[in-house]
Amino acid sequence: MSSTFYWIGGLVSFHPGETIAAALRRADVEDFGLTTGGLRARYFCGVGACQACLISVNGASPVEACLTPAKAGLQLSSATPLSEVRHHV
Repeated sequence: MSSTFYWIGGLVSFHPGETIAAALRRADVEDFGLTTGGLRARYFCGVGACQACLISVNGASPVEACLTPAKAGLQLSSATPLSEVRHHV
């Protein structure tokens, strides 16, 4: 049996005990949005060491998607909204 959370407004199903990153990967989501440095966030190491998978949960401070258990009803988005990313020329 699976439950769902919201990824940028769309529903993503997950299995009990699955992390957010694993559920997103299974749903073919590879791009987790932008980081504060303007880089693309993604699932990489799977153990929280690289922090490449930072996302926002319910509008709060970023967390590692690879370490955070999926829970029903979570509202997930990229760690930094595009409007807040500063680009250096």
